[in-house]
Amino acid sequence: MARVPSPPLEGLRRQIERRRREKPFRGEGHFVRETFCLERQAAREKAREWFDLWPKAAYWTEVESWRMLEGDRIEFTMRRLPSAD
Repeated sequence: MARVPSPPLEGLRRQIERRRREKPFRGEGHFVRETFCLERQAAREKAREWFDLWPKAAYWTEVESWRMLEGDRIEFTMRRLPSAD
């Protein structure tokens, strides 16, 4: 049985190089992050809003970090992918 040759990769290499020139990596990572500082109930509502707008299965949405502050306030960072692609 004859082996099918692999396709040439030169076209793919050109596409990758063009993409890197047009949109260089800025060292920020591939996630969209936003930090909030809200009262406990408002923090829960904001996190739920993120999960409703950007479902975890498609956008890898998560509470990246959080901490409790004085006065029942929560500081937290939400993170998600910029698109579901």
